[in-house]
Amino acid sequence: MNKAFVLGAGLGTRLRPLTEQLPKPLIPVMHRPLIEYAFDHLRAAEIKEFIVNTHHLPEKYAAVFPSGRYCDTPITFRHEPILLETAGGIANIADLVRDEPFLVYNGDILTTLPLAPLLRAHAESGNLVTLVLRSTGAARHIAFDAASGKITDIRNRLGTGNPGAFQFTGIYAVNPEFLAHLTPGKIESVIPIFLRLISEGQRIGGVVIDDGDWWDLGDRETYLNAHAALLASGPKGTVKPIAADAVIAPDVKLEGWNVVSSGAVVEKDSRLEECLLWPGSRVAEGSHLRRCIVRSGMTAQGDLENADI
Repeated sequence: MNKAFVLGAGLGTRLRPLTEQLPKPLIPVMHRPLIEYAFDHLRAAEIKEFIVNTHHLPEKYAAVFPSGRYCDTPITFRHEPILLETAGGIANIADLVRDEPFLVYNGDILTTLPLAPLLRAHAESGNLVTLVLRSTGAARHIAFDAASGKITDIRNRLGTGNPGAFQFTGIYAVNPEFLAHLTPGKIESVIPIFLRLISEGQRIGGVVIDDGDWWDLGDRETYLNAHAALLASGPKGTVKPIAADAVIAPDVKLEGWNVVSSGAVVEKDSRLEECLLWPGSRVAEGSHLRRCIVRSGMTAQGDLENADI
């Protein structure tokens, strides 16, 4: 499998006001845009070309990837003037993937789950689509029959009586024949299409991969907690929470975990507890921040808790 479609066009409403400045896949995670972790994950699985759909703040992608490449891997950006949702987005890139299987990868997830079992299961099964599932998580809505390898229902919408026991990870492999079931230009999700195909007896399959970590960074709490987990799990000294060119006054108190990115400034007599400071952000003198996120170019001042600046 050579191509991956990374979904980058969403509005990121649950992360506002953070996503008023950046599309969700570009929010910084340990000093890097979130989407770069997806690209690294896909490159490790020998994916050779990325396609990214855009809608909200498309110019930000061009600023981060001015050469249209990530490392040596080309990126094709496909803009959606009207947000098409997942199925519409896939239909909109049909000309780029029509002749070969491809991966779809949600742009707001951070994961280290191995992709090889997905690629193997999809190639061997004859599935039209193969979803990566996990047996843990808060949103276990997928009904999966391990014996046949098929998805049998989603949220019991087909009336099977099975509400589901598996979480969908937002990663799936797609055969090009799936494109025939999509309507170009139509705003629609893939879920109703999956359900229709399941009811018609088409092979919508799944593979359970519980190895590795997986986070959906769609809300601020998970976004903060993922940083805490990354800092706790990395070998000591290999994960650098404070960027080399961050400026932190000598008397600043850093309590618990904190991530201070490039060019950020924390002025004297301040205290941070479990905060994220984006590149070029500032904490004013004498401030006390608890579980706050300070965006690039913004200044946090005073006594703040659970605030997005």
